[in-house]
Amino acid sequence: MSLIALGVTGGIGAYKAVEVARVLQRRDHEVVAIMTRSARKFVGEVTFEAITRRRVISDQYARGANADIEHIALASDIALLLVAPATANIIGKFANGIADDFLSSLYLATRAPVLMAPAMNTNMLEHPAVHRNMEMLASRGVRFVDPGAGYLACGWIGKGRLAEPEAIASAADSLVRRKGSLLGRFVVVTAGPTYEDIDDVRFIANRSSGKMGYAVAVEAVRRGARVVLVSGPTRLDPPPGVEVVRVRSAVEMHNAVQNVAGDADVIVMAAAVADYTPAGGAHGGKIERADAPLALTLVRTPDILAELGNRRAGAPRPVLIGFAAESGDPVARGREKLRRKRVDVIVANDITLPDAGFDSESNAATIVSADGPQFDEIFPLGPKTELASRILDRAERLLEAAVKPS
Repeated sequence: MSLIALGVTGGIGAYKAVEVARVLQRRDHEVVAIMTRSARKFVGEVTFEAITRRRVISDQYARGANADIEHIALASDIALLLVAPATANIIGKFANGIADDFLSSLYLATRAPVLMAPAMNTNMLEHPAVHRNMEMLASRGVRFVDPGAGYLACGWIGKGRLAEPEAIASAADSLVRRKGSLLGRFVVVTAGPTYEDIDDVRFIANRSSGKMGYAVAVEAVRRGARVVLVSGPTRLDPPPGVEVVRVRSAVEMHNAVQNVAGDADVIVMAAAVADYTPAGGAHGGKIERADAPLALTLVRTPDILAELGNRRAGAPRPVLIGFAAESGDPVARGREKLRRKRVDVIVANDITLPDAGFDSESNAATIVSADGPQFDEIFPLGPKTELASRILDRAERLLEAAVKPS
């Protein structure tokens, strides 16, 4: 359990900070709320006191023994300073060392990690001064939870809405975690489909939603790993604490994975990478409809997983985990794929099963092991988040085996 200082500043998103406090408590953290004068115009102190069961700090000069140095005492006790919502004003104060209230004084006094969740009008968020201040803070190690897009309190539609409480709490949780089974490890995950352009209008794709790969990335961050997620086109929000590399085609995904694979401890290839792409690349413009049949020549795309297996050449790292989404007998095909591509694990699933596979919240699979069928693990139909946990359990055992003396 960690003590988190929740700084609440003067924006309409202040009401969401109450839920942020609740979610942090559900994750076994203690929360102390620090409210600026402007924040108290949006939400009352008694609300946070009822939720946190702690006195709200709102006055830098509150009377009482040692009250005038309370920000110094708190600075030493907290595991994280979280500011949600973070207005342009508080971002500017933090960036320029202005300490004219309790929250800005606490920022200068603490050596705990700092996480800010900006929320403001779109034009304010895009203003060069705000950009400069955020870049300055980022260079000092301050982390940010990106604001969402949508309807804003001012009536505009655009980016600037406070991120959802779950996303903010997840980012906070990953920063205060002192221990993790993958702490210090680097995990690369691929997710989603790839789009292979035919012309400027049409493309070849598949039904992958990216949910499985995103679940693996979230679980790896929860375990303390540094995570790079190479994602094809999806509708999913970027997971907090994950570095996302956006790609479109199989070739782009191949290049992105190759750029980061050299330092990886674990690579989980959950993406549904297209096997074929139009020969010669996309046709410029739009191919016009004609009465005659249209012949389209397809050529193989790079086999990313096989390249990784060949390049590893039997070494214990990185641990390589692939997927086999099949119809018929996925286990037999997964075992053949595992042998041919020289990887450690194949997660084989039958795409014909109801409520499993593409664009579903659940999955059913067999974790096929290179050590033989006796080490296979059957995962009955269940949440993809739970399957992600099982996959990383297997990856951790392989990492542990790699460092044991023979």
